Amino acid sequence: MKEIVLQTENLTKKYGEFTALDHVSVRLEKKHIYGFIGENGAGKSTFMKVVAGLSYPTEGTYSIMGKDTASERDNMRKYIGSMIEEPALYPGYSIIQNLELQRILVGNPDKTVCHKVLDMVELSEVKYKKVHTLSMGMKQRLSIAMALIGNPRLLILDEPINGLDPKNIVALRSLLQKLNEEKNITIFISSHILSELYLLATDYIFIHKGKIIEVLTHEELEAKCRKYICIKTDTVPLALTVLDKIMRNPEYKVVSENTIHLYSDLDSMEMIARTFMQNKIVVTELSVMEQTLEDYFMAITGGVSHV
Repeated sequence: MKEIVLQTENLTKKYGEFTALDHVSVRLEKKHIYGFIGENGAGKSTFMKVVAGLSYPTEGTYSIMGKDTASERDNMRKYIGSMIEEPALYPGYSIIQNLELQRILVGNPDKTVCHKVLDMVELSEVKYKKVHTLSMGMKQRLSIAMALIGNPRLLILDEPINGLDPKNIVALRSLLQKLNEEKNITIFISSHILSELYLLATDYIFIHKGKIIEVLTHEELEAKCRKYICIKTDTVPLALTVLDKIMRNPEYKVVSENTIHLYSDLDSMEMIARTFMQNKIVVTELSVMEQTLEDYFMAITGGVSHV
């Protein structure tokens, strides 16, 4: 039986007349990595704050580790580690001092935990450095270490990749994968760098204007983002007739009045080009493409796609 770490039912958050979350229902399962995707103002941080206990919902219910009363949820939040918006760090204190304060705050009696998480995030050698002297990458790793002090089962990270250089992004991805695989930690992460989420997440939750518009596994997303031949022509009906004649059960989709995406027969471009020429079909583009996560997000939110 699958273990549910977090479940929400019609979770709604209003600020006056503005609805930041609109009846959001999601379910997070143990040991998955969830990519939380949405543009600025879509409700990502608001949702994370409600779950972490930093804000209260206007309507709806939710459970943490199967516990759904307010007192039970408060008790189960000790199993949640979070980094939401700006990391809460003391700039004049050292790395190890920040971690020790966090250990006391979350009530973890294990005095060795600070050194354990420093090893995890590879900050042991600089543990006496003052926070105000740290690079952005080090601050992000320290913030994740702070979130790990309570030995969480659920790790909530809001835009942890922001401001990181490529080397630190790769290091962070490796750390999160290690935490997920070796510590069985469920990770719920938002980022505007969708290509990075594609390399990390096992599942994707898309939010748009406060509403969940789609939930996909990585495998389901790969199926939707597969390769295709992009055919652009002003005579789409004639082009479709030709495709039906020269191919056995061609799989295609008309995505606009002058664009066809052909998902089958990817190795038949030369034959397609020759046949179109013979039928006097003028083609302005004929190329193999692959829909990215960014393209898919733009498509389902009504944005302008690059394909």
